[in-house]
Amino acid sequence: MKTDLTDTTASKINKALVKARRAIGTPAVGMVLTLVIVTDEENAYDALKAAGDASREHPSRTLVVIKRVSRSARDRTQSRLDAEVRVGADAGAGETVVLRLYGEIVDHAQSVVLPLLLPDAPVVVWWPADAPLDPAGDPLGALAQRRVTDTYSSEQPVRELTARAGTYTPGDTDLSWTRITPWRSMLAAALDQVTCKVDTVEVEGEEFNPSCELLAMWLADRLDVPVKRSLSNGPGLTAVRMHTDCGPIVLDRADGSLATLSIQGQPDRAVALKRRDTAELIAEELRRLDPDDTYASALRFGVHRLNVSDGRVPAKEPAKADTGAAPDAEAVADTAAVGDTAAVGDAKAGSGTEAPPEGPAAKGEPAVGQAPAEASAPEAAQPPALKPVPSGLSGKAAK
Repeated sequence: MKTDLTDTTASKINKALVKARRAIGTPAVGMVLTLVIVTDEENAYDALKAAGDASREHPSRTLVVIKRVSRSARDRTQSRLDAEVRVGADAGAGETVVLRLYGEIVDHAQSVVLPLLLPDAPVVVWWPADAPLDPAGDPLGALAQRRVTDTYSSEQPVRELTARAGTYTPGDTDLSWTRITPWRSMLAAALDQVTCKVDTVEVEGEEFNPSCELLAMWLADRLDVPVKRSLSNGPGLTAVRMHTDCGPIVLDRADGSLATLSIQGQPDRAVALKRRDTAELIAEELRRLDPDDTYASALRFGVHRLNVSDGRVPAKEPAKADTGAAPDAEAVADTAAVGDTAAVGDAKAGSGTEAPPEGPAAKGEPAVGQAPAEASAPEAAQPPALKPVPSGLSGKAAK
C-alpha cells in the first residue's frame, strides 16, 4: 500500500503510517530498529531495494532522506516536504517512508527525521554514496548508534580511508570492511590449522578498491609483519599470499566466486567466496550494533604503512627504492648506535594515535599534486629488527 503526501509534515506522516497499518490489518508495530538512508535520486532505488531485502531478516522502519536541489534562489527560500508512505508488500517486512526535502529544510533534515524514529529502538544511518568525512559529526549521524558508509563509492576511496581514520567514532563502520568478512574468517581458520611463523604477506586486488587496503591493514596490524599491496585486474580482491617458515599459505580467488586455499603439505581446497550484493552486506551490519573495535584498529593502522619493508614508516632517512639487495648490516648497526638516545625520545613522542602523515596515495589510487613518498615520510624512531609472530590470530581475526 502506497500513500503520497505533498507539502506535508511529520505529524501527517505518522498518521498516514497508522492508517496504512490498519488498512492492511497489522496495527501493531513489529519493527526492531529505524534505518535512515541518506541518498540522492540517482542512488535511491538501489538503496531502497537493498533495504527492503534486508528487512526480511531485520524488520525495520526505513526512512529515506532525499535532499532535492532547488533551481532558483526563490525556491531555495521556500521549504517543502513531500513524502511517500509504503506499508505491506511494497515495503518488504517493515515500513518505508521516502522523504523529499526542498528549500531551507534541506539543512535541517534531522528535525524531520526525529519525530519519525521508532521509540526505544536503535537507529542506524546509512550513506550509500557521498557520505560525510565525519559521520558522527553529521546532524543525522548524531542520532544513530551505528553509522554505515561505503568508501568504495567515493572518487578517491583510498584517500578517504585516511580521513575516516582521523574522524573515527565508536559506531562507525564501512561496507568496504563488511565485504572482507569471509576473507578474514577463512585466513584466520587457515592459520589455526598450522604451527608456523608468518614472515611477510601480499594482498592482491584491483585498483581503487578500499577493501584490499583494509584487509592488508588488518593483517599487518594483527600479525605485525610487512604487508605488500599489489594490483590485479580483479574482480575485487583476488589473492592473499602469506610466506611462513613452513611454506606458503595462499588464498586465491581469480573469478570472484570460487577460491582455492593452498597450504604446504595439504591438498588444495575449494572455498566459496562469492562477491555479495548490498542487501547481504547491510543485513550483516544490522546484526550487530556495538562498536567494531577490530575495524577501528585496522583503520587506524594507516594506508601509508603498507608496502614498507618493516611495516612501519621509514625513520630519518628517506625511503629508497627497492632494489632487491639486502641492507648493509654494518650501516644499520652504526645508525642504531649513533641515534640510540634520540631514538628513545622519538619513539615516546611517536607512540599513541597520531594522525598519519601527508603523502602520496596508496597503490591503487593516483596522487594529485603530491610529493614523492621519500619527501613526506615523517621522522620517527629506527624500528627494531622484525620478530616473526606465531601464526594464529588469537581470536582477534574474526569480526
